[in-house]
Amino acid sequence: MGAAFAPAFCHYICKNRRNHDMEQNKGRVTIPTDIDVIADTLELSRRWGADAVRDCDGTDFPVELKDAGMKVYSTYYTTRKDNAWAKANPDEIQQMYVMTPFYTAADTTLRIRLMKGLYPDMLTPNVRDDIRRWWEVIDRTTGEVVPVSDWSYEEEAGEVVINSVPFHDYTVSFLAYILWDPVHMYNAVVNDWKDVEHQMTFDVRQPKTHDYTMKRLRKFIEEHPYVNVLRFTTFFHQFTLMFDELAREKYVEWYGYSASVSPYILEQFEKEAGYPFRPEYIIDQGYYNNQYRIPTKQYRDFQAFQRREVAKIAKEMVDICHEYGKEAMMFLGDHWIGMEPFMDEFKTVGLDAVVGSVGNGATLRLISDIEGVKYTEGRLLPYFFPDTFHEGGDPVKEAKFNWVTARRAILRKPIDRIGYGGYLKLAVQFPDFVDYVESVCAEFRELYENIKGTTPYCVKRVAVLNCWGKMRAWGTHMVHHAIYFKQNYSYEGIIEALSGAPFDVKFISFDDILENKDILKDIDVIINVGDADTAQSGGEWWCNPEISSAIKEFVYRGGGFIGVGEPTAHQANGHFFQLANVLGVEEERDFTLGYDKYNWENHDHFITEDVKGEIDFGEPGKFIYALEDAKVLVSREQRVYLAVNEFGEGRSVYISGLPYSFENSRLLYRAILWSTGDEENIHKWFSSNYNVEVHAYIKNKKYCVVNNTYEPQTTTVYRGDGSSFGLELEANQIVWYEL
Repeated sequence: MGAAFAPAFCHYICKNRRNHDMEQNKGRVTIPTDIDVIADTLELSRRWGADAVRDCDGTDFPVELKDAGMKVYSTYYTTRKDNAWAKANPDEIQQMYVMTPFYTAADTTLRIRLMKGLYPDMLTPNVRDDIRRWWEVIDRTTGEVVPVSDWSYEEEAGEVVINSVPFHDYTVSFLAYILWDPVHMYNAVVNDWKDVEHQMTFDVRQPKTHDYTMKRLRKFIEEHPYVNVLRFTTFFHQFTLMFDELAREKYVEWYGYSASVSPYILEQFEKEAGYPFRPEYIIDQGYYNNQYRIPTKQYRDFQAFQRREVAKIAKEMVDICHEYGKEAMMFLGDHWIGMEPFMDEFKTVGLDAVVGSVGNGATLRLISDIEGVKYTEGRLLPYFFPDTFHEGGDPVKEAKFNWVTARRAILRKPIDRIGYGGYLKLAVQFPDFVDYVESVCAEFRELYENIKGTTPYCVKRVAVLNCWGKMRAWGTHMVHHAIYFKQNYSYEGIIEALSGAPFDVKFISFDDILENKDILKDIDVIINVGDADTAQSGGEWWCNPEISSAIKEFVYRGGGFIGVGEPTAHQANGHFFQLANVLGVEEERDFTLGYDKYNWENHDHFITEDVKGEIDFGEPGKFIYALEDAKVLVSREQRVYLAVNEFGEGRSVYISGLPYSFENSRLLYRAILWSTGDEENIHKWFSSNYNVEVHAYIKNKKYCVVNNTYEPQTTTVYRGDGSSFGLELEANQIVWYEL
């Protein structure tokens, strides 16, 4: 069918339902409150259609709202907001492992001050337990542990004194008590709270505090009968977060386990694992096992142990909530370590709901893809904090960007609710923001009503392959929750593009392939994205012949393979890219400078048909060159940025990097189709304009066309049978159709 501006085989439903009766446009929204914004809470809950109200960090719930006809969430802290208990039981304050900087010995004695570079009010060394068992001094020049007889600790000076080898480097790894909860400190710094009491963290895993915590939870529920939902923020262990002497963020790793330790916990681990624990299993040369590191067996053992133990105690607390007829909700943040939402232990806890912060599409899927709960909720941005809501600030701009990125992912896998957090009194000072949120809430309810209970049409089955697999689904390149990093946005863009694309996406690990090679039979395309020797690309895993052969056979038999950055990279066996013959490219690392290269000519291709200008590949690419039979699509100054290759019956695509944009999302879409040899089916549930996307919900007999920009767009829309029609869309508009 040719394009025409009146669809012939579908019924146009409506652009929106904002003029419907307010009672029909209510629900699925949570609003924050405080004791000094009662009237505003009631007014905005009416306008936004909120059916739930919550308190926030540093606020109190006004009991006047308990009968306002909304479900009441109460933020509940299992590990803080009870300094009296922490001070009375200093042996059960939470702890974390910390490593000093590297120091070079200039003589046979070296003195290292432990707290240099750390905020003194947050941490203090644990000298209560046996430091010779739980601390570790390492000669980083040799990699050997310094015998305990060759070092001592001078507590008054706060220094470790080492019998050293001149001009060797040394570090000290030590346990420290967490005297100020890192998130409370972050909130205090951001909001410029003066003279606030530092909330201390206590360890719910230990016997006295465990018993006290269960009684404390019961007491809270009994004293707050109007609370319907206990919003645990979160359970027991904070992700790794440290500050320097000036109260600036020093180190953060949203997936870090270094603050989930204590001698009590580690002794339990030793009994289960059957081998002694070393601080280095956590410290990891000072990298703290961040998710870019290829995990060791010992670290994976520790994570699995923590997941099991955390789940047991979390279940106790959830069971108490249910005993009192309350719902239990977990905030996916703060003290969430051990509550890995995509691992089997999580489902045993029995939570009713999970809520998390939505920074982009990937973090939306991080929440919406969670199984084992009754409903999921996304806290949209901006958070109502003064870093955004200040004179001259533009919260509407941030809200628009947040919604348009989140909406793409919602249309693929919806969360069940949305909400906001922070201080409502700041938001009400921005009427334009209040108006915009009203439109967002109405639109969310509309799209949820249209797509609930169905799986959207998926073009292909795509697997992202790395060391973590499902454990790090949607967060494979996330250092801190949805925070931009110049060094990785070229890779993170792949995950963000997938979060809202019409593909069935799964995350698999190298272990998964070893355990079950049939896993590849249910996949059309494998994507391997990241820098060399990271957990994302796999490093030495590619030297395992079972892995490399399985992937080669997968492609040879007709599968697709897309490598981004330094895929399959590890220097060995005459290659840096271990699947160079599959990818058709290799990286120049000086070892092959003697070989002349001639394959630099750019070619037109199906993958680049929608490209209108110069493709943005992100940060400067590596020195990649194409092998003889590969076809180069983009090379610049003798660097290949985009190339394709055929291998047996299959195909591969190499991309140097792909920051998230609508244009780049289209390029990835085409790359996936081409790699599976399915170019002829591109015009199915498709938009000719890459700023506009089509999502089909066959079970619900509906589909929508969505303008992802804040500008009017014109496009040709292709239905599933290949027929088409022209369409003009207003800024950010969604148009719904019935099949």
